Amino acid sequence: MNQLKGIPVVSVAGSEGGVRSGEKYRTAQGFSAIKDGIKAGAAPGHGPVGREALYGKPRWLKAPVPQGAGYDFVRRTVREHALATVCEEARCPNIGECWNAGTATIMVMGAVCTRACRFCSVDTGNPHGWLDADEPRHVAESVELMRLSYVVLTSVDRDDLPDGGAAHYAACVQAIKQRRPDTAVEALTPDFRGVLQDVQTVVASGLDVFAQNVETVRRLTHPVRDPRAGYEQTLAVLAHAKRFRPAVLTKTSLMLGLGESDAEIAECMDDLRAVGVDILTLGQYLRPTVNHLAVERYVTPEQFERYRAWGLERGFRECVSGPLVRSSYRAERALAGNNVGLPAAAPPP
Repeated sequence: MNQLKGIPVVSVAGSEGGVRSGEKYRTAQGFSAIKDGIKAGAAPGHGPVGREALYGKPRWLKAPVPQGAGYDFVRRTVREHALATVCEEARCPNIGECWNAGTATIMVMGAVCTRACRFCSVDTGNPHGWLDADEPRHVAESVELMRLSYVVLTSVDRDDLPDGGAAHYAACVQAIKQRRPDTAVEALTPDFRGVLQDVQTVVASGLDVFAQNVETVRRLTHPVRDPRAGYEQTLAVLAHAKRFRPAVLTKTSLMLGLGESDAEIAECMDDLRAVGVDILTLGQYLRPTVNHLAVERYVTPEQFERYRAWGLERGFRECVSGPLVRSSYRAERALAGNNVGLPAAAPPP
């Protein structure tokens, strides 16, 4: 075991397998990273997570077993061609529903993030400019093999790159459109440090939906998000994307259960509508490891329905709200403008 800045570093050839959460390890590319993003003991939790250990999660957080012809086809294709999707790697509870609809999420620019948000279990490190130059072609081939009608491209933050990876992102979108012109592409991007020229590079690539997640309400932005992220910075990125290409749909996501109040949720919705955001998703925050922030409350399905009504009342084209909803949940239906096929929300109280 090596030592780097006083923290144990585990050398792993080609895999981080066997490394404990919060430990440092050496990636196949030769740089160090922290497993699950947060050092062990860095964010001791409190709140309902203790009750969860005794009684389990609420019944409404149990996901159905994925099945169906579309799901089976995508799963088989992923296995046969050794493809990678965020849907599987993040153990998304909606994988069956989305794959049956011909939608999947693919992460580009590697699996190591330069930031360390305290809600996220993506590994953290400094890739020192490493990129796979063949990735745009490989991503497009994967989309073609899976016969996706809608693909979400997401990524880690890459503050080590001069443009935050914007040109690489754009190349991935363009490669997909060349092979599958009818496949709709959503880019769930980093904030590119708020550099608007980099935002333009991605928005001009031919995508259909541009997404950047605000994650939480203004008051909780720090400590929930990395210090390099920001509430106003995300608003500025979303605002610029809409100004630059008004026809592109803009989208963001809010996690609930971190200690936010109803008034703060309403304020956030108003802020997002003020910069022209079209689509908002609301879901339950779930603590990925003991080193991450604790769950402060489990939002009930009834409360999620109320928040959905608030969003639709404020004019969001879509406001998808529920305990198991994630950023990319049934993303293909955003283009239909039918609120993901859900029935009309009850009027807000």
